[in-house]
Amino acid sequence: MLTFPNAKINIGLNITEKRSDGFHNIESVFYPVEWCDALEIIPNKNPDATNAVFQSSGLAIPGNESTNLCLKALNLLQGRIKIPPMIHLHKVIPMGAGLGGGSADGAFTLKMLNEVYELKLSNDELKDFARKLGSDCAFFIENRPVFCFNKGDEFEDFKLDLKGKFVVLVNPDIHISTAEAYSGVSPKKPQIALKTALSQPISEWEKIVKNDFEEKLLLKYPTIAEVKETLYQSGAVYASMTGSGSTVYGIFEEESDLKSSFPSFAIWQGFFKV
Repeated sequence: MLTFPNAKINIGLNITEKRSDGFHNIESVFYPVEWCDALEIIPNKNPDATNAVFQSSGLAIPGNESTNLCLKALNLLQGRIKIPPMIHLHKVIPMGAGLGGGSADGAFTLKMLNEVYELKLSNDELKDFARKLGSDCAFFIENRPVFCFNKGDEFEDFKLDLKGKFVVLVNPDIHISTAEAYSGVSPKKPQIALKTALSQPISEWEKIVKNDFEEKLLLKYPTIAEVKETLYQSGAVYASMTGSGSTVYGIFEEESDLKSSFPSFAIWQGFFKV
């Protein structure tokens, strides 16, 4: 079975308070985009096989297999699976880029194992497993636009329809760790609630829809600021860094080919499908 784990972007990201457990409460809207990895899972046909087989291609995945979210997802369901799977991940989405690619891989692994092995787990059960993998993993179970809050792992429906608008994502290959990103942030309540800000026309978002990570990171990494400015100069109605960076996206009313504007960076462009 083959599927294509997709990335997501943050539309607005407010870091509202530091929690007693050391994490932060945030509010954001997660929105799926079509920049995808490829993931294949099949049961091993070798009757003597006792262990799962994992292979990867495409972008090199840092760390060892014990930290890979596909294998962590498998471990969560290991007791329910009698025939070990063969898993192949072709990595396309840049890592450490604020796009949730690894989280998508883990969540899609849960969904595929559930389907391939007919485990009959509900979406709510899959979300509970996904939350054990990481804060934003549960989003990819239903994979539709949501307002997220608390640690970024609680969701509620939110009406925001960007279907048919064109989006350009630019990754300048700057790796920003979560710890680095949060070290420059002072949590605070936003002056305008995110839900209220996003109810305004997109042309107004530049003034009122913020990513709290940008204030310090755009000063530290001028290249990210330059990418954002180029997107605006190229006609974006709204541009922002996604997550803790370093990917920046621009939303356009019409299709716009910007590959020549960023010749040395990874870029994906296409229409919102939902």
